[in-house]
Amino acid sequence: MLQTTRTFGGMVSAPHHLAAQAGLRVLRDGGNAIEATVAAAATITVVYPHMNALGGDSFCLIHFPGGHVKAIDACGAAASVADFDFYRAKGCKEIPPRGPLSALTVAGAVSGWDSALQASKSIGGRMPLERLFEDAIYYAERGMSVTRNLAANAASKSHELEDISGFGQVYLPGGVPIAEASQLKQPRLAATLRRLASAGLGDFYRGELARSIAADLARAGSPVSAMDLFHHEALEVEPLSLAVAGHKLYNMPPPTQGLASLILLGVYERLGIDTAETAEFVHGLVEATKRAFRIRDAHVTDPEYMQTDPESFLSGAKLDSIAAEVDPTRASPWANTADAGDTVWLGVIDGEGLAVSFIQSIYWEFGSGLILDETGIAWQNRGTSFSLDPANSNFLAPGRRPFHTIQPAIAHLADGRVMAYGTMGGDGQPQTQAMIFARHVLHGQDLQSAVSAPRWLLGRTWGDTTTSLRIEDRFDPAAVRTLEKLGHPVQRVGSFDEITGHAGAIVRHKDGLIEGAADPRSDGAALGF
Repeated sequence: MLQTTRTFGGMVSAPHHLAAQAGLRVLRDGGNAIEATVAAAATITVVYPHMNALGGDSFCLIHFPGGHVKAIDACGAAASVADFDFYRAKGCKEIPPRGPLSALTVAGAVSGWDSALQASKSIGGRMPLERLFEDAIYYAERGMSVTRNLAANAASKSHELEDISGFGQVYLPGGVPIAEASQLKQPRLAATLRRLASAGLGDFYRGELARSIAADLARAGSPVSAMDLFHHEALEVEPLSLAVAGHKLYNMPPPTQGLASLILLGVYERLGIDTAETAEFVHGLVEATKRAFRIRDAHVTDPEYMQTDPESFLSGAKLDSIAAEVDPTRASPWANTADAGDTVWLGVIDGEGLAVSFIQSIYWEFGSGLILDETGIAWQNRGTSFSLDPANSNFLAPGRRPFHTIQPAIAHLADGRVMAYGTMGGDGQPQTQAMIFARHVLHGQDLQSAVSAPRWLLGRTWGDTTTSLRIEDRFDPAAVRTLEKLGHPVQRVGSFDEITGHAGAIVRHKDGLIEGAADPRSDGAALGF
């Protein structure tokens, strides 16, 4: 089992070790946590391309020494022509899950990097993009070793994506999926990163690169245009926050499911559970999850379309009433479908106490599957979370921002520590965040143990007609039998199963000690100096 990493200089946790190394190099060279995050974020688009890309979205929480938390929302909106009539004219009864018609939202991730670096400059950050992109360009140009995770995803998704423009050229060399330990080179992506480093990140939306991107999208059949790119910008928003057991938790507001993450822990606190790794522990978090998700599904969407203030669900009285619904002796019914998603979470804390919790995604594995001819950029399919049903709360409309499962977390702990944590995994994100926080902060587990410990996922298994509680087979068999007696339909999965996400966490103590953890389910590392 991995051990918690400890240092005083600075630390990076990422789900691929090369991304963690890229961030650590920046810290060693005198860069701050924001600059290290951007270096790691750029590198991981190259070395973990099935999980994220330049053509995805990102969200970021930044804790500044002194306690202020800034939130950056880099979510791209639906194209100006993307509406019900557009898809009806294409013969679609629903938005296609893959291909160019699923690539219907602007990619916001690069604008999120830009916004974060502006915040870095305000506190003295001066490291140039050419330096921050060094590792990303190196691995795109010189090649990197294909991980087992990437190879497995290329093989399992090839039948869905082999006919989509650009996918086969990169991931199906010679007509077969790339193999583990083979070398993957991405020269077009290297050239794109060099262009961004020299011209600036705004070139992605309003420069020569933007024109190239728009032309490739149009040729492929995506509705995203040059004007859609031109009008995009990242937003600085007020984070949601909640006090839990004397600690202050921060998460992203809508259109993300950050609200569900906070409701989940607010309800769990009120259940009075004092021990982890028991059936009571799992039952409490699962029942809190069900109630948080029902609120999320009924209300969370683009905030411009919301009828209810998300803060209203975080009042003490509201959380008390939700917690009162939980029956400690019986599982409540659950028939909601699961929302799958693949994402990367990165955390960085530097020696000055600047902390970043960052997440970026292309939604499903490889996103839309579309890889642009000129730039090598893979484009997300986040817009498939929209509905073509006018009665749906997430109905597609031009310029509307899609519902997002991805949301990073930061916590100010009662004893003065600062914790940055998060995970990939669609509906699993609030659940895994809650497990890590509850285990480490509320129940006193070592940080790495809290990340490595057996996890579960509430949701529908692909192809199943009934819902289940999927739980890793390392969990105490007696506790699992108790969960079944409570009425939970339990399905045992692998010991370190990828369906439970790739998580990570970093904690800084008041004396400057920094602890970090990376998930053994990923190809990542927590590295410090």
